[in-house]
Amino acid sequence: MIATLPGSDPPGADGSGRGTVTVLTAGKTWQPLDLAELWRYRELLWILAGRDIKVRYKQTVLGASWAILQPLLTMIVFTIFFGRLAHIPSDGIPYPVFTFCALLPWQLFSSSLNQAGNSLIGNQHLITKVYFPRLLIPVAAMGSSLLDFAISFVVLVVLMGWYGIVPGWPVVALPLFILFAVATALTVGLWLSALSVKYRDIRYTIPFLTQFWLFVTPIAYPSSLVPARWRWLYGLNPMTGVVEGFRWCLLGKAEAPGAALWVSALTMAVLLVGGVYYFRRVERTFADVV
Repeated sequence: MIATLPGSDPPGADGSGRGTVTVLTAGKTWQPLDLAELWRYRELLWILAGRDIKVRYKQTVLGASWAILQPLLTMIVFTIFFGRLAHIPSDGIPYPVFTFCALLPWQLFSSSLNQAGNSLIGNQHLITKVYFPRLLIPVAAMGSSLLDFAISFVVLVVLMGWYGIVPGWPVVALPLFILFAVATALTVGLWLSALSVKYRDIRYTIPFLTQFWLFVTPIAYPSSLVPARWRWLYGLNPMTGVVEGFRWCLLGKAEAPGAALWVSALTMAVLLVGGVYYFRRVERTFADVV
């Protein structure tokens, strides 16, 4: 919290000897999100995001092609072992495009989560030197993941064309599910980034968390394998609604996401509000602890 108080040092511009003193004090334990402050620092957000993108692709061998190879190679492995050998059903959709369509939002989520979760530790030199809303750091860190998603999405369009799949009117809802995936990553990333400042071993749990989360998300298998009476419980995983939404928007699934989507959205919203408030609560201690 910043307060300006009258004082005699430094002198005022009129030479009267009365100037102002700026006092920095700790804010309330629970502080609401200051959207006006975030808007004032919007240019810094773009600068941080652009810096992360440049660092990600600078002096690399594969470069942007890694954004294509990662989901493509995973799709090939899933197709061979789950599609061909295990004969996992794919709701009448060719298994390669069925899997690749789910891997795109998953890659966006997992990459964004990894970047956001480690962002505060990676920017400790900024945190200890200058003030700005710390929330900008995990948000900006997800910019490179969005670029990777855009690159790999082109491959999905080609794959859909190869199998003759043309999306219908539900494709207009696709931006909402992209936002859903990013919001889910930010939700978990806020918790992990704030905790990792105090507990440095938290960042080592992120790869395990994403690996476990991959198999409880309907990527290699359809959610129709889950008994109908348990699907609402399955929807507690926010990525279930995202993946099912992508398949509905792009692959022409006749059945729109049902109760699982609303459960996923509610779970994400509750965790996001809690994550923002927790982040704001411990934000004032970052410079001292990091």
